[in-house]
Amino acid sequence: MQSGKPLVAKDAPPEIGSPYPEPFASLATSTAFRRLGDRFGLTQFGVNLITLEPGAQSGLRHWHSLEDEFLYILAGEPTLVLNNGECKLSTGMCIGFKAQDRNAHLMINRSDAVVHYLIIGSRVPGDLCYYPDDDLSWFPTERGEIAAHKDGTPYT
Repeated sequence: MQSGKPLVAKDAPPEIGSPYPEPFASLATSTAFRRLGDRFGLTQFGVNLITLEPGAQSGLRHWHSLEDEFLYILAGEPTLVLNNGECKLSTGMCIGFKAQDRNAHLMINRSDAVVHYLIIGSRVPGDLCYYPDDDLSWFPTERGEIAAHKDGTPYT
């Protein structure tokens, strides 16, 4: 933790892959994220630097019950997939998703260049994450969050 000490964002160690259980985990293998907020011990909101290689996607289309999310495109031209279709974003563009807004979203890099963007989200205890296209939900428990089927049965 480096509270109050500057950090070059690209020097933060990247995490590669996905927290999803299979069969979903393999969908985000070309995604790298750097948990910048965690490096400073931030607890009220998270800041992540996301890198999408060509052909990669950010994960699965999702929405949050309690968390707000804000995305800012640093470089590249990702495609944002929403309930009502797709739109191409470019450097300098941003978009926000209010908690409980069921307009599920995900980013896909359909270009030939690497995409970099920041995602900033509130950290609200008890948040549920829903994936309308997939049999997956995240639920809070006493031991942390778990991945479960939509009927509540945990993935093993």
